[in-house]
Amino acid sequence: MLTLFSEHTMSSIPLHELTEKLTYQDLPDRLQTIADIYGDKAAFSLGFGREGMIIADHIFKMNLPIRVFTLDTGRLFQETHELHAKAFARYKKQIEVYSPNHYDVERLVKEKGPMSFYDSVENRLECCRIRKVRPLERALAEAEVWITAVRKGQSSFRKNFNLVEWHDKYEVVKINPLIEWAKEAVDDYITANRVPYNSLHDKGFPSIGCAPCTRAVQQGEDDRAGRWWWETSHKECGLHLSTSKIAS
Repeated sequence: MLTLFSEHTMSSIPLHELTEKLTYQDLPDRLQTIADIYGDKAAFSLGFGREGMIIADHIFKMNLPIRVFTLDTGRLFQETHELHAKAFARYKKQIEVYSPNHYDVERLVKEKGPMSFYDSVENRLECCRIRKVRPLERALAEAEVWITAVRKGQSSFRKNFNLVEWHDKYEVVKINPLIEWAKEAVDDYITANRVPYNSLHDKGFPSIGCAPCTRAVQQGEDDRAGRWWWETSHKECGLHLSTSKIAS
C-alpha cells in the first residue's frame, strides 16, 4: 500500500483512501479536501487552457492555500500572455512563474538552432525538457501534491489516467480533479461563470502550448492533435510521463 506522509496534517494518508474521499465529490469539494489535507504543499500547474482556468477560478474564489504556478517556456503565444494578464487583473492572486534556465536555452539554440524540435522527436523532447520539465521539477520541489487540468477526453493517451496517481519522477501525488469531465461541461462552466479564457480556443485551438508547436485542429481530431502535429507520437511533452497508477 502506497502512503504519503503529510507534514501539514502530521498524519499518514493511504492513497486509496484519498481516492475514495475524492471520487464522489464535485470539483469544489475535491479542491477543498486537497487544501484541508495538504495546504500549501499542494500545487496546481496552470497552463491557461480552459480546464486550467476552471480550476484556478475555484482556487482563487474559494481562497484556498493551494499554490498556483505556470511555466513560461519563452515560446508562448501572445494570446496566452494576454490571458495571464486578464487572470491577474480579475482575481488579484499570485501566479508563480517558472522559466527555463537561460544557460540551457542558450546552449540548445547555439548548438542546434532555434527550430531543432522539428528535426526529430528526440530533439523536440530535449526542447520540452529544457523549457518545461526542468522548470516543473523546480516548481514541485517542495510540493507533496501536483494538481493538473488533465481530462480523459483530451487524447487517447490520457484516457488511461486516473483521478489519483503517484508520479515516480517528481515523487508527488498527482491529482487530476477534472479527469472525468466532458468537453461540454468545461464549455458550460466557462460560459455560465464568465471565466476568462484564451481567445485561441475560438479559433480551433482546444489545446495550446508553445507557438511554434501548436496548430488548430481539424474536425474529428482529438484535442491534442494540434500539438507537435508533424509527429506521430503521444503528443506529450514529458510532464505527464513516468506515472505509476494508483487503483481507484
